[in-house]
Amino acid sequence: MPAHRKLGRPTDQRKAMLKGLVTSLIQHGRIETTETRAKEVKNIAEKLITLAVKECDNFTSKNVSVTVPVVDSKGRKMLKTVTSKNGNKYEVVEREKKEELRTVDAPSRLAARRIVMNWVYRVKDEDGKTISLTNKLFDEIAPKYKDRKGGYTRIYKLGPRRGDGAEVVVLELV
Repeated sequence: MPAHRKLGRPTDQRKAMLKGLVTSLIQHGRIETTETRAKEVKNIAEKLITLAVKECDNFTSKNVSVTVPVVDSKGRKMLKTVTSKNGNKYEVVEREKKEELRTVDAPSRLAARRIVMNWVYRVKDEDGKTISLTNKLFDEIAPKYKDRKGGYTRIYKLGPRRGDGAEVVVLELV
């Protein structure tokens, strides 16, 4: 018996379809699809959420020096004139060094984030800004399921689809 269903598609198309469904599930919390697809997506999503739950609190805080642009009272970046070696003058943004406290992932958490990134597409919201679904999974979804030992998704049957009679279900995060 194979490890997964083939869903009547070549490997590249099947993986792309499953990535799209996993992305939608993490982004919206629920999807409507056929029963066999939902079972495959459920299997993948459960593994990704389990991975995120295990690595939920596996990070440290660290002081990092960063350079930030100097801004005036109106919020505009301050420019300074610089002369190059061959006498050309040009303007550059004036910058200052600051110390910031940032969270740094442990190696195992970083590896888990990379695994999740392999199964999730980049998504944009209505304003055109990129949403990091990996951050959403690790920062919002995983802490919610921290006390749970599996069973992060649920399948509801809706009945046969009108066109081809395929069993349609709703797959949602519990």
